[in-house]
Amino acid sequence: MYSTRVSTYVNAPPAEVYRLLLDGSSIVKWRVPDGMTGKVHEYDAREGGRFRISLTYTSADQHGKSAAHTDTYSTRLAPTGSGTEVTIEHEGIPDAVSPADNEAGTRMALAKLQDLAERSAP
Repeated sequence: MYSTRVSTYVNAPPAEVYRLLLDGSSIVKWRVPDGMTGKVHEYDAREGGRFRISLTYTSADQHGKSAAHTDTYSTRLAPTGSGTEVTIEHEGIPDAVSPADNEAGTRMALAKLQDLAERSAP
């Protein structure tokens, strides 16, 4: 088993990025892929806090990375200049899952979050 950590810079203040993390309709737009459902496990609604969610496949023939049909990950925000550094960490990924595939999916989600945040930032 292994972990991955992927970060990106978002040209929007932490408050705007965090707002998108706390809004269920926004999470569906940027993080939950087709064929999956999302469940929030943890909200630490303060600066320096974190967000934890599981993604579960709806089809029994799909396999998750953290458990049978589930992926669990953590998200952290840090102010950086005039924007925000967003980091997503996946833990307990089985060796059979390609680290490159996990990273590619995470980068895709971060790009969607970046687009939403930068379009809605004041």
